[in-house]
Amino acid sequence: MAATSIQTVFDFHKSADISSWRIEDDRVMGGISQGIFELNDDGHAHFHGIVTSESNGGFSSVQNNNYDLKVTPNDKIRITLKGDGHEYRFRIKDQSSSYYSYQKSFKTTGEWQEIEIQLSDMTPTFRGRKVNLPNYDQKHISQIRFLIGTKKVQESFDLLIDKIELIKA
Repeated sequence: MAATSIQTVFDFHKSADISSWRIEDDRVMGGISQGIFELNDDGHAHFHGIVTSESNGGFSSVQNNNYDLKVTPNDKIRITLKGDGHEYRFRIKDQSSSYYSYQKSFKTTGEWQEIEIQLSDMTPTFRGRKVNLPNYDQKHISQIRFLIGTKKVQESFDLLIDKIELIKA
């Protein structure tokens, strides 16, 4: 059995440069959801705000498009985070120009947790709908995104992220 190695993708801490992380809300299509992404006093990434389906909206996300991670479908992403009990989606793209992304949903517990996502378990989607392509079978990651969506009228969300790691198979 081959040994595994762990590569830090992003480690959030008090002096971390988060300038490459960008918010994208449903405002791009006329919605009124609003997310905020910042470092908190403890040095964790803090993604929080309001998500609403008003005005044909329903999502808020934060993304980083500056990656060139070499991966295999057998690799895993491990995220250390603390959520608010909501379900979030973790999304990646192999090419920034792709119209679709690969996603895996995860439920938060309100406590600190480590979420492990096998890349080959990530399904291709476009605007929340499955695309008729195979699960993740690519060789690199160019974009990482966290997304929350809602079908409800309005709700607040609150997600702390400590670290994102790549576990090489």
